[in-house]
Amino acid sequence: MKDSAKGRFLRRYTELPFLIDFLETKKITLLNPKSWDDRNDSYYLQQYGEATGLSSIYSLCLTETNETYHHWRVFSHGASGVCIEFHKGMFLDRVKRVEGLRAEPVIYRTLDDMRSKPPETEELPFIKRHAFGDEMEYRLFVARTNHETVTLKIPVSLDTISRIMLSPWLPKEVANQVKSALRAIRGCSKLKIYRSTLVENEAWKKFANNEL
Repeated sequence: MKDSAKGRFLRRYTELPFLIDFLETKKITLLNPKSWDDRNDSYYLQQYGEATGLSSIYSLCLTETNETYHHWRVFSHGASGVCIEFHKGMFLDRVKRVEGLRAEPVIYRTLDDMRSKPPETEELPFIKRHAFGDEMEYRLFVARTNHETVTLKIPVSLDTISRIMLSPWLPKEVANQVKSALRAIRGCSKLKIYRSTLVENEAWKKFANNEL
């Protein structure tokens, strides 16, 4: 039975180079949010850093919802896109061992909500505008003092992976080679790796001709 939203899994939409780095190092990369498209979101995280005196901030965005066209197009557009699906409980157990890391669902609020109840400083890293609510984001966030690197890597064992989905725009013939290459990485031989059929599914097509 298909998992429901906010169920047993967390999904990370990203690009193939970041997946390979994760599989090779067994560490997942958190980035500084300065370059995010949502400037409001980035601003709130920066304000949290200024308010707390923690100048180095790092974040990673996941989602609690099922596979969507929106997530593929926005967060991993193109043939090199991938979706790493994690067992939620196992994944959170690993990452919460990192000192100072917060792992929480994002809260979506309207301007009226914010006017009636302005956010507390501790809430700033996990607030977004209501229009982004369909993303159902679950966020990892770390703030530190004078950390010199632009990224922060945290250990996450590969047994937390439920499956890996390759881009629905990746040609099938190429997808087979990518699967083989990924499974050749140390510790990855038994990974479940699929090419997404979101935009072209043969079972779905059959219903147009009443084929059961």
